[in-house]
Formats: sequence, C-alpha cells, structure tokens
Amino acid sequence: MSIRLPSADGGYRLHRPCGNPLPALVCGPARSRRFYAAAHVVADPLAASAGGSGQTGRVVDWEATLAFRHRLWAQGLGVAEAMDTAQRGMGLEWPAAAELIRRSAAEARAVGGRIVCGAGTDQLAPGGGHAPAAVTAAYEEQLAHIEACGAGAVLMASRALAAAARGPEDYLQVYGRLLRQSARPVVLHWLGPMFDPELAGYWGHADLDAATEVLLKIIADCPERVAGVKVSLLDAERERDIRRRLPPGVRCYTGDDYHYPELIAGGGDGATDGEPGSDALLGVFDPIAPLAARAALALDRGDAAGFRELLDPTVELSRHLFAPPTRHYKTGVVLLAWLAGYQEHFTMVGGLQSARPLPHLATAYEQADLLGLFPDPELAEARMRQLLAVYGVAS
Repeated sequence: MSIRLPSADGGYRLHRPCGNPLPALVCGPARSRRFYAAAHVVADPLAASAGGSGQTGRVVDWEATLAFRHRLWAQGLGVAEAMDTAQRGMGLEWPAAAELIRRSAAEARAVGGRIVCGAGTDQLAPGGGHAPAAVTAAYEEQLAHIEACGAGAVLMASRALAAAARGPEDYLQVYGRLLRQSARPVVLHWLGPMFDPELAGYWGHADLDAATEVLLKIIADCPERVAGVKVSLLDAERERDIRRRLPPGVRCYTGDDYHYPELIAGGGDGATDGEPGSDALLGVFDPIAPLAARAALALDRGDAAGFRELLDPTVELSRHLFAPPTRHYKTGVVLLAWLAGYQEHFTMVGGLQSARPLPHLATAYEQADLLGLFPDPELAEARMRQLLAVYGVAS
C-alpha cells in the first residue's frame, strides 16, 4: 500500500513504505572514535507552548526524554546533553536545561553511559548590553553546575559574548579564565551563523581565517584544559585544517552535518594519506543512531568501506533536515522520533513543530523510511497519515 506525499512544487508523489527496518542493536561504545549524539528533548504536550516560562517541571516530559537517552546509550553512543539540539536558545531556558543536565548525568552514571553537557550564558537576558565580566560569570555558573553533576562540559558559543566582545582580546580573556578554573578538560564549540545568526563574527572576526587563529590560540594557551573542539561550520576543509593543527591529545569533534562520513573516516578523505579522522558530536546522530552505531562498529573492525556504506546514504537525509534555515533542523529530528515511536506526540517546546512546512516533513519521513530507521514502519505510516490529515491532505 502506498502513501500520497506532498512535494515542495505543489504536487504529490506516491511512496511505498519500507518493510525491512533495521534490527534492534545493543552494543558498547566504539573504541576507534568517540561518537556523541546531541539529543533532543521531548516536550510536555500540555505545556510545550510555555517554552520561555522556565517551568522546569512542566515544559519537558522527563520520562520520555530520559528514555530516549537510554536508547542512545544502549547503542554505544554518548549523549551530548542540553546542546542546541535540545532547543537551547530556542525555547528551553536555563532552569529547565539545568534540571535536564542533573537528571541525565545521574542516569548516565547509573548505566555507565558517556555524557557531556552544554554550558552557555542563556540565563542572561537577551538583547545584549552585558559586559564581558557578566558573560564570564554566567558561563561560570553553568560550568559549576555541570561539574557538580559529575559530567564533562562543552563550552557553547555565547550570543551574549558575541554581542559584548569588542574584539578577539575579549574572547581570549573570557575563555582563558574559564579554562584555567575548570575542574576537568572541556570541549570548545564553534557554532557557525548558519545555525544561529547571532553568532556571526565569533572569536572577534568575520573573516574565518582570522577567527580560526583566535580559536587555536585559546587552545594553545591552555591545551591541557581542552579535551576537544567541536566544529560546526559546514565547511569540511576548514575542519580538516583545524584538526591538523590541534595539539596532541585535543580531539576534533565534527559538528558538520553535511560532510560527517568523510570527516570521521579520515585518511582517504582528500587529506594527507593516513591522516586520522574526526570524532563526532552531531545532531543528526539523534535520528540516525541505529546506523551511526553500526558504522562505529565497522570502524572498530577496521572496515572503512563498510563504515562508508552505512553512513554515506544518510547524508541526503541529514542535508535535508539541516537545510536553510538550518536552525530549524530540530523540527525534523523531533518528527522522526515521533514517527519511530520514541515519543507519543509531535510537539516541541515553544511550538516549534510548526517551523517547517509539510512538504519538508513529508520528505524527511520518506528518506528516513528508506533508510530503515523506523522500527515499526506501519506505525510510522499511520502517524504520517495522521499528520497529513491535520493539514487537510488526503493520503
């Protein structure tokens, strides 16, 4: 039986749902790379529109949210908690994020799962006007909370710092202080303006070459306090350049949801022969976790070709989910979690399920189905038909 899906050109196409989903997989963490999935939050559908209320007990469905993280850990993936995939800066305020970090860190300890958590400055009022000292204090508050919960930290790019900084010196001062006082090495995150337009000119330069030099200087000044750097610029060659120039022991985590198979593989990716690949901290690993986990196992076996055979076909879906405006990729991620049966509704914090048009959602369904990502294809089809009906589309 086929389902009638709307296309971006105003027409329709028929899709025959996949009858061959990926079998369930339970495995330990990969040895050859570190793979983290930046995980989404499951909203409480009765309070999701509250978004900016800071009501930690109601905005998030804690049971479903934590169950999803357990699913990632069971497949050997680490969890990158309270990152932009979890709607930081797009509906999830710091009080809810702090509770999310506390709960997820406790669950990670209970099962031995890997976890890192995002530290930012989003408790500051939006709109700028904050001095660099206030930005530093906000970072310190969040960093202290994460460390008290026993998790590693990712220093996320700060809108407040981007607005306050007069030049690269302010970035050097703020990050230098944070690194010197952190209890354990942290991951730095360079999130490009395609993900968040308010981060344009980060590191004090609009020119990416100059900005790269500032980032590398921050790391070089305190390499023992930097566990890694996550590069989210959708620029594969720039990531390779940064990766080659990192001090020994500092990992490069790809955040490039367009080029991740080649960047993780390394070696024959157009770089120097034998060059090691990147580790990964990716939002797309949330919906493609079953394939990412299998690809990690292939790398552990030394099967580079098998790794590419598993991950290369996922790039089309990833590029679709992260298509401009890229910051709304979370909508497709949550849609696929609902269709897969990992949550009982398609609702997001702040009502952002409406951020993408129906044809975009239909294509996400179709591509994910062809990859075998829905454990129960009949359930996914039924839920997609429900969504189409809400929009008045006969399927």
